[in-house]
Parts: sequence; structure tokens; C-alpha cells
Amino acid sequence: MAGIARLATELGYAVTGSDRSPIYPPMNTQIEKLKIPIAYGYSEYTIPEDTDLVIVGNSLSRGNPVIEKILEDKICFTSGPAWLGETVLKDRKRIVVSGTHGKTTVSSLIAWMLTENGHRPGFLIGGIPGNFEYSATLGDGDLFVVEGDEYDSAFFDKRSKFIHYRPDILVINNLEHDHADIYANLSEIVTQFHHMIRTMSSSALIIRPESSRSIDKLLRKGCWSSIKSFGNSKRADLRYSFRSSNKCPIKINDNGNILESSGIGIGKHNASNLAAALLVAKSIGLSAEGALLGTKTFRNVKRRLEYRGEVDGVSVYDDFAHHPTAIRVTVDSLKKTLGNNQQLIAIVEPRSNTMKMGLHKKKIGPSLKNADLVGFYSEENLGWDPEAIFAREKFIGIWSDAKKMALLVASKAKKGDKVLIMSNGAVGNMHKILLDELGSAGRK
Repeated sequence: MAGIARLATELGYAVTGSDRSPIYPPMNTQIEKLKIPIAYGYSEYTIPEDTDLVIVGNSLSRGNPVIEKILEDKICFTSGPAWLGETVLKDRKRIVVSGTHGKTTVSSLIAWMLTENGHRPGFLIGGIPGNFEYSATLGDGDLFVVEGDEYDSAFFDKRSKFIHYRPDILVINNLEHDHADIYANLSEIVTQFHHMIRTMSSSALIIRPESSRSIDKLLRKGCWSSIKSFGNSKRADLRYSFRSSNKCPIKINDNGNILESSGIGIGKHNASNLAAALLVAKSIGLSAEGALLGTKTFRNVKRRLEYRGEVDGVSVYDDFAHHPTAIRVTVDSLKKTLGNNQQLIAIVEPRSNTMKMGLHKKKIGPSLKNADLVGFYSEENLGWDPEAIFAREKFIGIWSDAKKMALLVASKAKKGDKVLIMSNGAVGNMHKILLDELGSAGRK
């Protein structure tokens, strides 16, 4: 919604907003830069009298005072995805990046590759890319990059957000069960993706991993567009290889021409993200060499394994991971950078509806296997018990007080250790609290 607000201001609209509680970083900084007034709480008085249109976020539902005011006074309203599709995307070439994981990184990488090769693409990204000042911009020209989220659009439109985007180029990075509050199983999510594919023209392009049973199942439902794949097998249209090392580059096989890139990180997930973005770049006319130049200066989105600081030899990292697969990949990547006798302390905030419901509780243990110590932070009671999942010597507790948890983590961390805090929320500002505590006088 902060990105939608940015696009609306660029189009010349006067924008105000409301939210349930203070916005946490980094979007609060974006809103402040845009000088958009925000009212906290959803009272009926948060809507200015001369409002022409209300864009309703998908967290609001019937019974909310501001929603009842909109309906009672017959104020025009729409959803963010519908407004984007009708107002911004209608005359653009739409590059839509979808999937359970990697949407933000791939979208940011595509936008930066295009920018470094002379384009000025518009984009709407679910985080603030490191190479750009904002999470969204109208850009200049016909190209627009947007994350294609499968979550529903609004209380009055239960279709996935991406149904409003009608892709010209669609990336499906991966496909797993998520959003258990609205989808009972993976098959229901596959159906939503199928509905999006039905809106695509025969001249459109779908970019997918070469090996994925869930995407195979999706495309068997029907596909009328062309398909290109990426992977590390000979069957893929774009092949890549990688090694799980801190210094080894990702290698791209472009029709026998071997190219290297080391600018976006290590591991399979980064190799996959790079290959997907590169296929998009090639499909709109960039050379592989030209597109890869953008990776040399690429800075990933904030909160994607973001280094927050080091005090007394202990490094603190922030990551947006909130699904077991993303948690596992993030933990494993950081673990590989540690030496002997160095600990990885992982803190998880199960904040998404899916995590709070305990849908992934059987997967959360294996996803944190390579962490040496594990703790959970939650401001409300969970419907499941994390302590039952881990060995006693590994589990350091579940806390609702960020200060108390930071004190405990600081007491267990020693020089050379790394602390990884994972959440799609603010985690009670634990990163700063922990860094302050690590630097406090008298710490052993």
C-alpha cells in the first residue's frame, strides 16, 4: 500500500492514509519522505470529507468503522490491485513476478538490470530495493515490473491480487502452500494461478523453473502462452550452476557461452533468482552479458539477509523469511559463512496467519536444523508450542517482550557468533535493542 501511495502521488493525486498502528521500517521512512499524512486507528473520521476514492487494503473487513463509513456514505472505493491494473498498467508491458518465495528479489533484480541498460521501468515491489529510493515508481516507457501476489485483493474481491495484472511476461519462481487463512491446500493456490494464466495472450511468455511438480500440475490445467525454463539440467532453456561457497560465483550457460555473476549472493535460491531475471531481460531484447552487468552493482532489498551491525564481535542480521522454506534457505546460507566454534543464533517471529495457525509446525524444526540456538518471539499466544519441537539444549525460549529476549540472546552470544532475526514484522525493534545490549558496559 505504501507503493500504491507513491504511484498515486506521482500521478498528481493528494494522498492520505490510515493504518491500525504505527508503520514499521522501512515503509514508514518512505511514507515520511512522501509527506503523506497518516491517521492511526480506523475510525470513520480518518477519511477526509473531499475524498474522491478510497483504496482499501486487504487487511480490512466488514464491521471495521472506516469500511462501514465508506459503504454508508457511498464513497467510491476499489482495491489496490484493481487500481493498479486500471490506472497504471493499462498501457504498459507488464512483467509480473509470482511464486511463494523470491518475488521481491527477482522483481528488484529485473528493475535494476533494465535500469543499468538504459531503460527507466516502472515498478511496484513489496520492499524497498537497495538500488532505488522508493518501493514504486511510474518510470518512463512501456515496461512495468510488479510482484504478483496470490493473496486476496480485498474484503469485497477474494480473487488473488495478480488476477488484475494480465501479464505479458510472467515469472513463476516456485509454488508451495502458503496463506492457510484463505487457502486450505496447494491445489486451491494452483487454481488461482490458473485463473491468471487464462488472462494471458498467446503472445505472452511464462518463465518457470525447469523442475517443479506443482508448476507442472498448474500448466497441465491449460496454457495458451509460450514457456521458457531455467534450471541446472540440460532440458532448461537457460542453465545455471553454483557451489555452496561464500566466494564461488554463479555460472550461467547461455547457449554454450559461460558467464559468471557473484553480485547477488550464494546458493541455489540466488542462482534461481538470477536465472529467472536473466530470462526476462533476454526476452525483452537485452544480451545476457549486458543484463549481468547490472548484478555487479545490485543491492538487494532491505530485510533480505540484511546486515544490521556488529558489536563486541557479534553480528546481527535481519531477514523477511516467514515460511519454512525461506527460513531454511536463509539459515543454511548464513551458517555456511561461520567457522568452527562459531554459533548461529536464530530468532523467529511466527507472525503470518499461516505460521500462527501452526500449519507449518512440522516443517519449522527441520528448517532450523542448522541453527545452533533457536528462539521465538510472539506478541500473542500461538496455537502451538515451539518448545516441543526442539531439543532442550537448542531451544532458548519464546518471549513476548523484545527487551527480555534481547537480554537473553546477548548473554548467550560470544565473539564470532551471528544472530539471525527472521520475521515479516517489526519484531519489537529487537535488532536495535540487541545491538545496544551487546554494547552495554559489563557484558561478559
